[in-house]
Amino acid sequence: MTVGNLFNLKDYITQAGSSAPELIAPEQLDPSNASSLAEVGILLDGHNRSGTFVMQDFHPVCSFSAVEGLEVMPLALALARYEWLKERYYWKLVKRGQDEVTRFCADQPTPQGFFIHVREGAKVELPYQAALYMAHANIAQAIHNVVLLDDNAELNLITGCATHHSVTSGIHMAITETYIGKNATLTNTMVHSWGPEVTVMPRAGTAVGSGGRFISNYVSLRPAGIVQSNPTTWLKGKDSSAKYQTIILGAKGSDIQTGGVVYLDGENSRAELTHRGVCTGGQMIQGGMLIGNAPCRAHIDCSGMLLDPGREGFIQSTPGLKAFHPEAQMSHEASIGKIAPEQVEYLQSRGITERDAVSMIIRGFLNADIEGLGRELDARIAEIADLAGHGEE
Repeated sequence: MTVGNLFNLKDYITQAGSSAPELIAPEQLDPSNASSLAEVGILLDGHNRSGTFVMQDFHPVCSFSAVEGLEVMPLALALARYEWLKERYYWKLVKRGQDEVTRFCADQPTPQGFFIHVREGAKVELPYQAALYMAHANIAQAIHNVVLLDDNAELNLITGCATHHSVTSGIHMAITETYIGKNATLTNTMVHSWGPEVTVMPRAGTAVGSGGRFISNYVSLRPAGIVQSNPTTWLKGKDSSAKYQTIILGAKGSDIQTGGVVYLDGENSRAELTHRGVCTGGQMIQGGMLIGNAPCRAHIDCSGMLLDPGREGFIQSTPGLKAFHPEAQMSHEASIGKIAPEQVEYLQSRGITERDAVSMIIRGFLNADIEGLGRELDARIAEIADLAGHGEE
C-alpha cells in the first residue's frame, strides 16, 4: 500500500507552537477530553489499569507505570537514556525510507511516542493503557512507538487512538515496532474513533521469538476518511504465533484498506488473520498475505456485511497465500453478504423491534469465531453494531 498523493502536508499544522509541557497525572487532564478517551477504552481514573500514557497532539502529557517490571516513558527520553535501544530496536522493523509516512516521521527533530519495556519474567496482570489523541483540528501527528517484551514476559496493552468530538480533520501517522521475546505474550487491543475527514496511516512491524505469542485486536468505532493499515509480522522462532482480528465499520465517505503480512519463518509457527467489516456506504478493501517459509499452519478469513452501499460503497476481499515450504499448511476464505430478511422477521416475531433485531444480527456477525474478546472489546463491538444498525442519531 502506498500513500501516493492522498494529502498535502502544507495544509496541516506539523509542529507544536510551544515547548513540551510537564507530565501530569491522567486525572489532571482537561475534563472535556475524558469522554473522547473513554470511548476508546482509556480511563483517566486508572481503574483496573497498570498505568497510563497519553500523547496529546504533539507531546506526551502523561506517562507512568504502577507495576514493577513494566517500564514506560516517552520515546525521546528512552533514546537519550539507552544507547542499546537505538542500536538494536529503533527503525529496525520499519524502514525510514519506506514511503512518505515513514520519511516524515523519521525527519521529526524529536521523536514523539512511547517506549514500553516489560522485563524478563514479568507478567503484568492489569492492562496498560496508551492514548494517541488529537485534541485540535488540522494537525499532522507523527508518532513513533517501540514495545519490547523480554523472554517469558506478558502484557495486555490497550491502545486508544481518537480525535476530540469536535475535531473533523487531521492526519495521524504512527510507526510502531514491537519485539516479543521467547515464550512472551503480547495482547494489543487497538480501539479507534476518528473524525470523518481524518487520514490515518499506521506503519507497524512485529518480530516474535520462539514460543512467543502476538494477539492483535483492532476495532474501529467511527472510521476516518482514509485508513491504510498493512502491518508486517515476522514469526522468527519455533512455535511462535500471531493472531490478528480486525473489526471495522465503513461509513459513507470512508476509504478503508486493511490487511497484514505475516512471514512464517519458524518451525511449527502459526498465524491467523480474521477480518470482519460492515459497510454502510464507504469503500472497504480487506486483504492480507500469509507467507510460509517453514513447516507451519496458517489461515486468513475476510468476511464483509454490505448493509447500505449507496452509489459508491463496496467491499472487496482479497486474502492471499504464498508457500515456499512443502510442509506449509495454509488456507483462506472470503465471503460478502447482507442481512437475511427472514432473520429479522424471526426476531421480530419474538417481540424484538426491527432496529434492535438488525443490531443483534450485526453483533453476532462481528463476534463470529473471535474468542477471548474481553469486556472492553466486547463493549466496543456492541457500539459498532448499534451504529451500523441504527445510524448516528
